[in-house]
Amino acid sequence: MDKFVERQEVLKLLNAPTPEERLANLAIVLGEEKEKPEVKPQFANNHIHTIYSFSPYSPTAAVYCARDEGLETAGIMDHDSIAGAVEFRKAGKIAGIGTTCGMECRASLAGTRMEGRKLNNPDQAGIAYMAIHSVPDSGFGKLHETFAPLRERRNARNRKMVDNINRLVETSGIKLDFDADVVPLSQYENGGSITERHLLCALSEKIIAKAGKEGSADFVEKNLGIALSEKQKNQLSDPANPHFVYDLLGVLKADLVEKIYIPATDECISFKDLVKLADEVGAILCYPYLGDVTNSVTGDKKAAKFEDDFLEELFEMLKEEGVHGVTYMPARNTKEQMTRLQKLCREYHMTEISGEDVNSSRQSMICRQLEDPQFKHLVDATWKLIEREKGE
Repeated sequence: MDKFVERQEVLKLLNAPTPEERLANLAIVLGEEKEKPEVKPQFANNHIHTIYSFSPYSPTAAVYCARDEGLETAGIMDHDSIAGAVEFRKAGKIAGIGTTCGMECRASLAGTRMEGRKLNNPDQAGIAYMAIHSVPDSGFGKLHETFAPLRERRNARNRKMVDNINRLVETSGIKLDFDADVVPLSQYENGGSITERHLLCALSEKIIAKAGKEGSADFVEKNLGIALSEKQKNQLSDPANPHFVYDLLGVLKADLVEKIYIPATDECISFKDLVKLADEVGAILCYPYLGDVTNSVTGDKKAAKFEDDFLEELFEMLKEEGVHGVTYMPARNTKEQMTRLQKLCREYHMTEISGEDVNSSRQSMICRQLEDPQFKHLVDATWKLIEREKGE
């Protein structure tokens, strides 16, 4: 059987409806394994999304895929949700790989020296993405309790963005219903979040149903006014493309979000409260460095300027506010950006954590840049996180 086809069959089992089924299936799949994957200790990934935010992978499937690609460790990182962490931890024990648990959220910069500035959030100034890394089991309950009402507030905004989508596509015969089309794509009822990706995935599925895979590229250009590159046209003109929905979603995220986006306000925790929360649960709060973007690796970000012009000032603010780490993705930045960032991390005594943002079936769990000696310490840092969480 073809390796890709075989993996898809396994993923059906590991994406079963309940955590109990998924974990039981993982034990069966690994028990029937004829040959173990080649181990690649030079790699690590601490930023894997699951179905509890947006991803093709349940927590169990994420662990399996990480191991299948040779990773000895895996890290969960869902938006506004820690709901997949218990399953993730159990799956790691079954698979024999180390796990580190975290979540990411948006925080308001009001009251900090970065108030009103555009940092690592392409959609909104004054709001920063932050990563809560290395959460011990004892901290899961507090994070869930804190973010549950914020997810509800986010859904009020999600509904308004669905209305904006419907205004954009009303002449094309497509209409989205938040409850019927979007919510079922999520794990909201089980503590997961609903993000812009869910909205655009629902739209992607409507486009495919309306135009067929063969006509989706044409629909996107003519009905949505999005100019596609040759690469995108090829991807969206191939009915056999196994990543079709994710490729279409990537196109929509890069070009439609600014047209439908409604600013986040009361769903965002204050920066100061987030620092306090991370300390309370025994986690390491990190600033996720984005850096000025030229050519987006994942295809869902336009070229734009972010923190590079005032990076030193940003580090001053992070230190002032009590942030203890910086997380970054070596594949997304230039050598010069990485060298400058690492220098500042060491000057300001920031923990350095790496993770490639995985939320599409097209992406690998492996970041090849970690083979570079410049980034070897990031793998060592991952093992320290794992030991830290065990100790807590």
